[in-house]
Amino acid sequence: MTPGAPVQLDDILTQVAKDKGIDKSILIATLEDAIATAAKKHFGQDRRLTARYEQVDVVNEKGEATGRKKWKVSLYQTITIVEQVVDPIEAVNQFPVEQSARLTGDGPLNAGDELDFQIFYDDEDAQQARAQDEQYGDVLGLKTFRRGFGRIAAQTAKQVILQRTRDVERENVYNEYKDRKGEIVTGIVRRFERGNLVVEIGKSEALLPMREQAPRESFRVGDTMKALLLDIDRMARGPQLILSRAHKGFLEKLFEQEVPEIFEKIVRIESSAREPGARAKIAVSSRDRDVDPVGACVGMKGSRVQAVVQELRGEKIDIVPYDDDPARFVCNAIAPAEVSRVIIDAEGHRMELVVPDEKLSLAIGKKGQNVRLASQLTGWRIDIHSESKIYELERRAKEQISSIP
Repeated sequence: MTPGAPVQLDDILTQVAKDKGIDKSILIATLEDAIATAAKKHFGQDRRLTARYEQVDVVNEKGEATGRKKWKVSLYQTITIVEQVVDPIEAVNQFPVEQSARLTGDGPLNAGDELDFQIFYDDEDAQQARAQDEQYGDVLGLKTFRRGFGRIAAQTAKQVILQRTRDVERENVYNEYKDRKGEIVTGIVRRFERGNLVVEIGKSEALLPMREQAPRESFRVGDTMKALLLDIDRMARGPQLILSRAHKGFLEKLFEQEVPEIFEKIVRIESSAREPGARAKIAVSSRDRDVDPVGACVGMKGSRVQAVVQELRGEKIDIVPYDDDPARFVCNAIAPAEVSRVIIDAEGHRMELVVPDEKLSLAIGKKGQNVRLASQLTGWRIDIHSESKIYELERRAKEQISSIP
């Protein structure tokens, strides 16, 4: 492009196609459809209008060709020659055979023949528009309609290019990340929007909603962040990628990154439970008898689990061995508290645990946190009682039985 020369439509389309990775032909087809639709709204829905992206001669104010060419979206109306114009709705697109000779300057045309008349709507084409109105004004009836459509067409072209670019970009983001759902991604915090964090991941933007943030976590613009790719919302008006740092899947994927045995599927994460920012439990099993699943997750001097704790900003993590026996699994899950007895209600999928009096508060945890996480981890409803309470209940029961004659 020559410096100072007006920007040509074709240069814009070429640049957009190159920058956004869009096929130029898709842009052109979309632009043609949009201009044709806008023209129908402006000139009348009944007109048979088509838009074509083509190279045309540049003319001067007198309507004379300058020898230069430019690309533009030209608009055409198709007129069909008929024996007699009968339908008043279709009359705008038809012309009778007996008068058709004046359209060509030769002889009369045949019924069924079609002629395309270009609609000159650009300010640059004003001279050609006037000449057309003088010659075919009564046929086309465009004179009063032309005014203002050049501006509408330019506005439509701009909107269509922007919208199509956004649509293709969104489709590219979806195709790039659709198979990475449930994985950990790394990005940079760019801005805050009503408590939500907008994170830049590669060339795309992702959203970390407030509900998916762990309590007491804080980030600043420019901070690097890891998060779970929770979902891809194709209908979202803003960023499509939805992240989470509160989901239990984030905890599991962090362990998968830190523990090679989990990645190699020697150690398996059977279940997990989290209260983000406070405490989490994870149940693990091993396919290899020689590999201790808990030890593999803890690592040398706790290095592996500490790496996860550090990423979760100090969240406490209990790693418990999984057991096929539900009672043993529940006892493991309630750790570090010790369990004296287990009473199982299989039909109600419920267990009652009896613990020493001094371990009762430990088993329940702060505000019931320990027993709540153990219940989520095992899938059983858990009730905890102290030994003294059970002994008291048993004593009362014996007294009531012995009082029966």
